[in-house]
Amino acid sequence: MRFSPTSPPDGWPGLAPAEAVARRALAELAATARRLGRAAPFDPDQAGAVLLERATLLGHRPAGPVSPGGSCRIMATADGWVAANLARHDDVHLLPAWLGIDPDGPVRSPALWRAVGEAVRRRPTLDVVEQGQLVGLAVAAVPDDDAGRHVGDAQLVDRGMLDPSRTHVATRVGPGADRSRGEATPARVVDLSSLWAGPLCGRLLAALGMEVVKVESTTRPDGARRGSPAFFDHLNGDKRHLALPLASTEGRRALADLLTAADVVIEGSRPRALEQMGIEPAAVVAGGPGRVWVSITAYGRTGPWRNRVGFGDDAAAAGGLVRRDADGVPTFVGDAVADPLAGLVAAAAAASSWAAGGGAVVDVALREVARAAASTPGRDREDAG
Repeated sequence: MRFSPTSPPDGWPGLAPAEAVARRALAELAATARRLGRAAPFDPDQAGAVLLERATLLGHRPAGPVSPGGSCRIMATADGWVAANLARHDDVHLLPAWLGIDPDGPVRSPALWRAVGEAVRRRPTLDVVEQGQLVGLAVAAVPDDDAGRHVGDAQLVDRGMLDPSRTHVATRVGPGADRSRGEATPARVVDLSSLWAGPLCGRLLAALGMEVVKVESTTRPDGARRGSPAFFDHLNGDKRHLALPLASTEGRRALADLLTAADVVIEGSRPRALEQMGIEPAAVVAGGPGRVWVSITAYGRTGPWRNRVGFGDDAAAAGGLVRRDADGVPTFVGDAVADPLAGLVAAAAAASSWAAGGGAVVDVALREVARAAASTPGRDREDAG
């Protein structure tokens, strides 16, 4: 499978560690395709192109401590660094509750960011992050060590993810299925995700020969529709599309029927959103043999940070996947790189689990995938070059 555009642009320093993880995921997808007796449309040599396909399509360029898309900044605090992402238009209205700033002027204007930076610089990192997350903003601490080991990190401890080489959690919660004789019909995938990571996962599973239906709420469609139509179609063009009134009893009943009939489910909701809809992934998986549930969130679906907000740029910084300039200032690597990286890892893990019989919940956290890349051996040598 070739990714569009055909190759990444030059001039993206520090991307090699993420590219190494992406390469492994594509190689695993190719191996799973061969195991299932299907053509292998996945080229590990295209890893860099996948990570930068949005940047190439939209003309984004590296911008140091400013994310290529412009919504996220890495800023100094009184005792460290944070990444703050005003990714949603309404995020600006949360600034008074976060920092006591009056959001006067255009959204994400230089003046607004200067005011945010000045307020953040006077506060300890922990206070900036906790207050930001409390009001619903994607704010994260940038770890002091480049590998993002987060020693004593309560979230990683709770999830059993202290080993920085791990990219995801896979838990067996239901009965498996015998795939030794192959499948008479393609696996059915219900893609409930939005934005980038989950849709990329769904697109890769479609390339593996699975039938993917993208489900959106009639009242809250995929936020990516407000961005580049070409990029949205690139991620979702090979899927069947279905809009449901998920706020109604009828819509939720229709969704429940889809989940019951699905072989694989992809979602990117914080756990409490699913709980409010009465959906329990483990119960769905346990309801039939061979099912796989793929959860892609900022910090994972378990642990004390399970409901924290996060997007590709800030989650990558939270995992330590940053590059330090000559003055030690952390700068962004790639374009929201935790998103495509998580999508690749999730697709590889989901396909492998499916081929092995399923019965599992695959839990992928953007921060943990970025952390695995940040811990890739040889990273310091690559950056120094």
